[in-house]
Amino acid sequence: MQKLEHGLRPAGSDPPAMAETKVKICGLKTEAALEAAIAGGADYVGLVFFPPSPRNISPEAAGPLAARARAHASIVALVVDPDDALLDAVVRAADPDLLQLHGEESPKRVGEVRQRWAKPVMKAVKVETAGDAEAALAYRGTADLILFDARAPNNSPLPGGNGAAFDWGALAGVKDKVPYMLSGGLTPDNVAEAIRVTGAGIVDVSSGVEVRLGEKDPELIRRFLRAAKQGA
Repeated sequence: MQKLEHGLRPAGSDPPAMAETKVKICGLKTEAALEAAIAGGADYVGLVFFPPSPRNISPEAAGPLAARARAHASIVALVVDPDDALLDAVVRAADPDLLQLHGEESPKRVGEVRQRWAKPVMKAVKVETAGDAEAALAYRGTADLILFDARAPNNSPLPGGNGAAFDWGALAGVKDKVPYMLSGGLTPDNVAEAIRVTGAGIVDVSSGVEVRLGEKDPELIRRFLRAAKQGA
């Protein structure tokens, strides 16, 4: 298992102490968007390997972006209920620092992925109610990090990146029990409030920095990073 970076801690450990908010910019596909994320101080850059997503990128195309980001931010590979062949291809091409499982992966499957590929794993938990958030507790000891994201609308083919928010109060009973990242409908205009309300140490954005579905805007990326890190 490789060394954990940017605030990640081993599965089952205590949540990290409060520090400067860390930021993940997800769904990057172009050099311009990646450069804006790096220049703005992003701690994580996310690459999506899920063909139905407008942010999908092939493992071959992801390799150069990952290489450019490597010395500046942790590389996150987002996959949805992946088979072993896809994970092999992603790890070989991008060598991510963190695998993000954004489907219906069971705690057992999360543990298998973490052990086989010897990389930290983040498990997405889709939230609409407090009961949904409690599902994160089943992944303690297998996932290194939980991503609390909004539950997708019923008509959406995407498990995340829909621009939907959820009631942050739903996390009250679990947010101190697991290390987590906050996602779901975050934008440059609401991220500072989300951090204030939840105390999230890490936030994640995708659609909130896009001008069109799947098209990142460098200026929105810069604004989001500034708002998250400086509250402005």
